[in-house]
Amino acid sequence: MRSRPPISAAALATAVALLVAPEAHAAPRSAPPAASAPNHHAHHGYGHPDRADRPVGRIDVEGTVNFRDFGGYRTSFGLHVKTGRVYRAEALNHVTDAGLQTLDGLGVKRVVDLRTPAEVAQDGPDRLPAGLAVTPRPVDDTGMFAIVTAAIGSKDPARQEAVFGGGRGEEIMRKLYRSFVTDPRSREAFGRTLRETADRSGTPMVFHCTSGKDRTGWLGYLLLRSLGVPGSTARSDFLLSNQYRAAADAKVRAGLKAGGYMQNPDLLIPVQEVRPSYLDAALDQVRRSYGSLDRYLRVGLGVDVRTRTELRNNLLTR
Repeated sequence: MRSRPPISAAALATAVALLVAPEAHAAPRSAPPAASAPNHHAHHGYGHPDRADRPVGRIDVEGTVNFRDFGGYRTSFGLHVKTGRVYRAEALNHVTDAGLQTLDGLGVKRVVDLRTPAEVAQDGPDRLPAGLAVTPRPVDDTGMFAIVTAAIGSKDPARQEAVFGGGRGEEIMRKLYRSFVTDPRSREAFGRTLRETADRSGTPMVFHCTSGKDRTGWLGYLLLRSLGVPGSTARSDFLLSNQYRAAADAKVRAGLKAGGYMQNPDLLIPVQEVRPSYLDAALDQVRRSYGSLDRYLRVGLGVDVRTRTELRNNLLTR
């Protein structure tokens, strides 16, 4: 396993601004099955009511806390999303040697990184199995990285309250989610990734951002809806990030307080979490800009009827 030096207080502050910190990841687990194992999906699946009895959910890729398989979700017309085809995750820059072995065993062919260049430069590139290259596809963060980093780095409780308090943290996030719909470069990144999941030669695929919850969460919601998964189920998948990230995020807040960066680190909770109102902001912007989710997919993202048919042919099963 590659050793990781202790994170400095300054680096910790920046890591929280990115909503991820190396020491916040889960402790090493027992060694995963060998890379040649025929099926990695009969392992660490977490049950979900809309996934019938299929072994799906979070996958233990050591060095991550929010690596998940979309497989098993039921569509409104009775089919299920295939396991082992598309995964969602946080940044893979802290994947351990054991995690690399697990990734290799999943047979991943493409990794799409939605982080901005500033995030990659600060937090580090993905750590991937030999021969697997990352596809950079940045989605703009509307300045959130700079805003959060500056507020934490100031160590000023009054400034932090002014940035995050009184519902302002939630507003930062709602602004971000609306930009997913309005920003042309973001639409191109989301649309291109969705179109690639329709191509059998490009899957299994992993797409991720920094914490695997906002950009990744919106893209995951769109993928499930494109496949015919009901909106309530896609929303539940979106909100699962809170469950899987809770311990890691709490540890980051504790580190900030201990390091003297924040007297009230709970101000960060709205930025660390996903909330129904964030998804609703994006969907409201979809209605304002395109009239319907279907038209947003077709016109805004280039996911036309033919592409949706190919998506379903590639990713659905009985």
